[in-house]
Amino acid sequence: MQTVETAWLLLVISLPTASGTARMRIWRALKSLGCVALRDGAYLLPEAAESRKALRDLGDECIREGGSAWLMSVVPGSAEEADSWRQLFDRSEQYAELRAEWKRTHRTLPSLPLAELARLRQRLQRDLEALRSIDFFPAESSAEAEAAWLEFAKRIDGFLAPDEPRETAGRVPRLDAAKYRGRTWATRRRLWVDRVASAWLIRRFIDPEAKFRWLARPSECPKSALGFDFDGATFTHVGDRVTFETLLASFGLDGDPALLRLGSMVHMLDVGGEQVPEAAGFEAVMSGARERLADDDVLLLEMTAVLDSFYLHFQRDSARGKSRKAAE
Repeated sequence: MQTVETAWLLLVISLPTASGTARMRIWRALKSLGCVALRDGAYLLPEAAESRKALRDLGDECIREGGSAWLMSVVPGSAEEADSWRQLFDRSEQYAELRAEWKRTHRTLPSLPLAELARLRQRLQRDLEALRSIDFFPAESSAEAEAAWLEFAKRIDGFLAPDEPRETAGRVPRLDAAKYRGRTWATRRRLWVDRVASAWLIRRFIDPEAKFRWLARPSECPKSALGFDFDGATFTHVGDRVTFETLLASFGLDGDPALLRLGSMVHMLDVGGEQVPEAAGFEAVMSGARERLADDDVLLLEMTAVLDSFYLHFQRDSARGKSRKAAE
C-alpha cells in the first residue's frame, strides 16, 4: 500500500510555441519514462534516483529550448489521495492491448518467413519489456500478460525451431572428453541458438575434430552418431538445462565463468529466463545470418567467429570483475 509519506516527483514545464520539434521529443521521452500527465505541462512519477535524474535532464533541455522547468518532490495529502495517484499508473489497458495484438498476430504465424518471425518475436518482446519497465505497481494484469507471453513466445519458437526438445528428468553424468574425440555429431538442420552454440562448444572444447550431420528429422540420426538437442538425443535438455548447459555439465566445463555467461545467454534465448544484456545482439546476428545462409556448415562457420568474440568478451569481463573484487 502506498503510504502518505512516500514522495513522488512532479515536473512542471513550459516551452515556447515555436518549439514544436523539441516539444514532441520531450513528450516522447516523458512517455517512455512512464510519466502521467496531470495537465498540460505537469508530469507525475514515483520517486526514484534514476527517475529524478532523467526528469532533471529533461527540465534542463526545456530551459535550453527557451522554456522553463521546475522539478519538485510532492507528497499526497491522505491515504485516499495516495491510492488515487497509484491508480493513475494502472497499466491494465496497456497489457490488454499487447495481449490483443498477440492474439491478432497468432493467426498469421504459419504464413510468415522465418526471418520475419524472428524480427516479430524481438519486437513484441521489446514492447513487453518497455511496458514492464514503467509498471511501477504491478498487479494481476502484469502476471496474466507474462503467462500469456510465455505461451505465445513458445508458439513462435515452435515455428523458428521445430522439433524443439522437451526437458528430461535425471542427473547429468560427468564424462571424459578424450573418449568423445573424432566423432560424428548430429542435430536438427537449420541451426538456431542452442544448436549453433552447442556445435561451437563441441568443436572448441570437446571434440576439435568433430564432424557434423544436419538432420531433416531426428529419426534420421545414425546410430553411430552422437545426437544433440532433440528428444532422445545423447545430449539434450535435462531439468532446467538447455543442451548447451548439459554439455557444459557433462564435460566439466561449468567451471569456466565465460562459458557460464554464454550458457545464460543461450538459455534465455532458447527457453526464456533472466535477461542477459548481450542476448538481443546475438539473436539479431543469428537471425540475419540464418536468413542469408542456407548451408548449415557455412552458418556454423560464420557464427563460430561471433561466439569466439562473445567468449573473449565474457572472459575479459570476468577478469575485470575479479580485479575489482581484489581491489576492494
